[in-house]
Amino acid sequence: MPEAVIVDAVRTPIGKRNGSLADVHPVDLSAAVLRALAERTGVDPAVVDDVVWGCVNQAGDQAAQVGRYAVLAAGWPETVPGVTVNRACGSSQSSLDFAAGMVMAGQYDLVVAGGVESMSRVPLGAGRDLGRPFGPLVRERYAADLTSGEFPNQDFNQGVGAERIAKHWNLSRARLDEYASRSHALAAAATDSGAFAGQLVEVPGKPEFTADEGLRRGTTPETLAKLKPSFSADGVIHAGNASQISDGASAVMVTTPERAKELGLTPIARYHGGAVSGADPLMMLTGPIPATRKVLARTGLAISDIGAFEVNEAFAPVPLAWQVELGLDDPDGKVLNPLGGAIAVGHPLGASGTILMTRLVHHMRDNGIRYGLQTMCEGGGTANATVVELIR
Repeated sequence: MPEAVIVDAVRTPIGKRNGSLADVHPVDLSAAVLRALAERTGVDPAVVDDVVWGCVNQAGDQAAQVGRYAVLAAGWPETVPGVTVNRACGSSQSSLDFAAGMVMAGQYDLVVAGGVESMSRVPLGAGRDLGRPFGPLVRERYAADLTSGEFPNQDFNQGVGAERIAKHWNLSRARLDEYASRSHALAAAATDSGAFAGQLVEVPGKPEFTADEGLRRGTTPETLAKLKPSFSADGVIHAGNASQISDGASAVMVTTPERAKELGLTPIARYHGGAVSGADPLMMLTGPIPATRKVLARTGLAISDIGAFEVNEAFAPVPLAWQVELGLDDPDGKVLNPLGGAIAVGHPLGASGTILMTRLVHHMRDNGIRYGLQTMCEGGGTANATVVELIR
């Protein structure tokens, strides 16, 4: 079976809601990372077999096949196809898994995987305004919980799920706020050290937009303690220990080692394995736990073999519960989300999977880390987990 390798990975800086990227159409934002990837690698876009593109809220400016129109906006040949993927927050991570799978199956030689989300232009849940997406059979299955009064509008709700996780794992508000503060501190340190410099690309017309703009320096548990709970009066989840609503795009180029050599490219990492798993859709955000176990079993690795983890910070309880269940010992805080995460810099849904992978592979290369693992909780109670191995 052919191997799949990542030869480059790029992303835009993440824009805060109604911030620097709010006036950029998501198709044009996607085009920016596609063009940058081609320019950095020197690869003729005409040889790209497919562009597999994640996007969650496929309505309004993000409707009608963002992946295909991104190719056209980038100025790539009309012969290059594109497809749009939606696995909720894991959309672009699934795009990467699909791309790697097609390369390993021998169907493709070179693919670009990535994603976009403009949450300023297409608000969270925009598609739901058109109807009730879960259907009567799903509602009937979970009626006892959905009609209990805990779930707003009798719909599945990630915030309520995060509250349930905090309660189940006995995670206090103080612990969550401490973790959220850590995210900002690590993101600030990574920004100041230049850890992101080699992966960020310029958005046309935004020459001064060079860093993730959601970062709030000086965030402390004391400042976060002043914020009101978002989902229940006595809850522990609030805007400060949850991911930020954001805009951004990211892209990863995947090929075989042989094709990389033909094109004069030096791979960064090998796709070592991927897995997807489902979990309780009411608690919703615990999927990374079984997905991580599944990918470790599939790759024959132990948790101690992994030198860096990117566990998406949708809400602070997600990585903390994951850490407890996986038994990760990280006393120095250098293994789990060592660069901060979505609490500090934002979570542009459809782009986040390959944003995290971009951060991960660059961090691995910069620090000589052999194995890295990325996992992402997703709406509906699913999750992806992906392991990559540094090519030394």
